[in-house]
Amino acid sequence: MNTTEPAARIRPAEVALLASVFVVAACGLVYELAAGALASYLLGDSVLQFSTIIGSYLFAMGIGSWLSRYFERQLVAHFLRIELLVGLIGGLMPAALFALQALPSMSFRFVLYGLVLLVGTLVGLEIPLVMRILKRHFSERYALKDLVSQVLTFDYLGALAVAVAFPLLLVPHLGLVRTGAFFGLLNAAVAVWALWLFRGELRQLGSHVIACVGVVAALLGAMAYADRISTWAEDRFYADRIVYSETSRYQRVVVTSGRAGVRLFLNGNLQFHSRDEYRYHEALVHPAMAAHGAPKRVLVLGGGDGMAVREVLKHPSVESVTLVELDPHMTKLFAEQPMLRELNGDALRSPKLTIVNADAFAWLEQNPGSFDVIVVDFPDPTNFSLGKLYTTSFYALLDAHLSASGYAVVQTTSPLIARKSYWTVAATLEAAGLTTTPYHAHVPSFGEWGFILASRRPFRLPTALPSGLRFLTVDGLPGLLQFPPDMARVPAEPNRLSNQVLVQTFEQEWGKVHP
Repeated sequence: MNTTEPAARIRPAEVALLASVFVVAACGLVYELAAGALASYLLGDSVLQFSTIIGSYLFAMGIGSWLSRYFERQLVAHFLRIELLVGLIGGLMPAALFALQALPSMSFRFVLYGLVLLVGTLVGLEIPLVMRILKRHFSERYALKDLVSQVLTFDYLGALAVAVAFPLLLVPHLGLVRTGAFFGLLNAAVAVWALWLFRGELRQLGSHVIACVGVVAALLGAMAYADRISTWAEDRFYADRIVYSETSRYQRVVVTSGRAGVRLFLNGNLQFHSRDEYRYHEALVHPAMAAHGAPKRVLVLGGGDGMAVREVLKHPSVESVTLVELDPHMTKLFAEQPMLRELNGDALRSPKLTIVNADAFAWLEQNPGSFDVIVVDFPDPTNFSLGKLYTTSFYALLDAHLSASGYAVVQTTSPLIARKSYWTVAATLEAAGLTTTPYHAHVPSFGEWGFILASRRPFRLPTALPSGLRFLTVDGLPGLLQFPPDMARVPAEPNRLSNQVLVQTFEQEWGKVHP
């Protein structure tokens, strides 16, 4: 009976190796998610970027697992080196990608996928080596089925922990650069642990110690200077001085200030420039508001910067405004930062305003009530999560919340650069049963920009506008409805949840401008 006791006793080295499986799985998934997030921030189309990054990463892990067969001797030494390489390259990958974001698109993609394939290959080597080390050192405890069961259990638990923590805790509180460096340090800690546990069988112990110290020092430096790295990289990318930058659960928010004015970028895409945003927001809001005559209840979807709300509040008949903005960082920033509050005229502090931080699609489904005017100010449909807000399903919800005499207005990209995309939105609104009135305005920061009014009754040009407008005039309104031949209507099919043709069309058209 006593002969079974040594096998039953769990040894410290065994615990360390099983714990390392949990850690390396967590670290590997973090590098994968960080690469996908950065690709979606910097290249757009989050669904496409995450799909290709994950596919490339898993392919590289398969190559790494296949290559592990060629590691036959000094398994612990190889495992230690691989952990240091994964920690160094994977941990510094977000910082490197931020630093290189100013590269041309194709060059950046080459670097991005090169790093993803390299890190994925190294991560693919880890688990097979751990399993072989466990089998070699603790063969009396493990049959093959038990070994595989134990290792994969810890592997999947590590992946689950990170999958939950990454969007909810890590990115909002640490940021991508510091998150990468932190998990690189965890990989390095596994290497140090292995160095201590198996120091008796390692050759060239001094070289391993120096390598561990060097990697840990580099990653600690990245942790300490993460904010400076991000600021330096974004200063090169955005040119003007960055006054605010933060990565929320939903997007990268950057505000810059320069001689020409203040600019807002979401995921690297310009949302407004203070020198001419009034043209965009006056054109977006006032035709619908003035055509109604005396709107009392107004709904603004998107537009967390408060600029559209500012224009809505210029109509004295307005009694209440509901702003539905997904990202609370946006509404908080533009309600509290003095320079931005000045831009929106403190609109987000108006007693008439109710701010709701929620997904607009879900909010419309769950909340009854009708509105005299609905202003839809979403970012362009660069990915499928945004594309759903330009579908027949979404516009049917808009229709259900419009009063009988109400108007909705949708910002609708450029009818000059993305001509088919623009008319796809018109076709989609019409497929939802709404009457459309397309129009456009020139905004220097964007060029020709399009909007579409939608209602259950024909649009009539208003005979009066609020005083103090800087761009719109009653006499100038008819010109906004005129489309020259290069912006005239082209055939387009409606954008539906089942096909999302708009996202594909939008990417093709804008890709010709920014290859």
